[in-house]
Amino acid sequence: MNCSDLDHALLEIDESVTAQLSPQAQEHLSGCKRCQELVRALSAQVAAESPSPATLRQIEQRIVADLRPVRPLAPAGYLFVAFASIFILVVALSVYQIGAFALSVMSPWQASVILGALATSAGLLAYSLVHQMVPGSLQRISPRLLPVSIIISLMVVMAVLFQFQHERNFWSNGWTCIRAGTPIGFLAAVPFWLVLRRGTVLSPRLTGAATGLFAGLAGTTVLEVHCPNLDAWHILISHLGVAVLVAIAGLLIGFAAEIVGSRSVGQRSDLR
Repeated sequence: MNCSDLDHALLEIDESVTAQLSPQAQEHLSGCKRCQELVRALSAQVAAESPSPATLRQIEQRIVADLRPVRPLAPAGYLFVAFASIFILVVALSVYQIGAFALSVMSPWQASVILGALATSAGLLAYSLVHQMVPGSLQRISPRLLPVSIIISLMVVMAVLFQFQHERNFWSNGWTCIRAGTPIGFLAAVPFWLVLRRGTVLSPRLTGAATGLFAGLAGTTVLEVHCPNLDAWHILISHLGVAVLVAIAGLLIGFAAEIVGSRSVGQRSDLR
């Protein structure tokens, strides 16, 4: 029995140190000062000082100060259906209100492609928003790149489908569509926000931009069904422009929410 053997024996002991040693280990221990010091160190009882009741109450108060009861988040499929239903309902009611004159002047190919592109874009945004509501969710599509990618893709689709023409009253006609589509986008943003507030949004700027674009696409879709002007410039600036304007508004609102949130957190930390 040597020091190395005794070290291995001590590593396997959980309770009393010397009581569980073999006779050979005890014999070595009686004549080895190094191992005697090691055994004394292992046998020493460390007195743990318990915090006072006042300290425990203070810790408890700080922990529970920000705790709020929350409702379990609905399944992702339910949230996606909620977003899609709101989008469809807003578009249907708006088209019913102002009319669907563009379908009679577009070819079946143009109507199916542009409406399919808008529906696909809306579906991708709804999918992204559902996952942004749950911290730690796997984002298969980057929420930072998705809004920009959708805008660029829709611009390409519109530029390919429709012809660029010279329009005499371009700005007045364009302002008419913007003025008609933008309120629809802001109207759609309200129920979207009611759904979003049930989750936990960690990046208000990204979520605000995506929500704004999603709501703005409702206005763009209504204009694509309603407005019979098939000039590509008019569609890009006046129809798609509605979605871009509402997306910018959502981005700014999210940015303001982040500033307010950071200030409130700073005030709470100062009070503590």
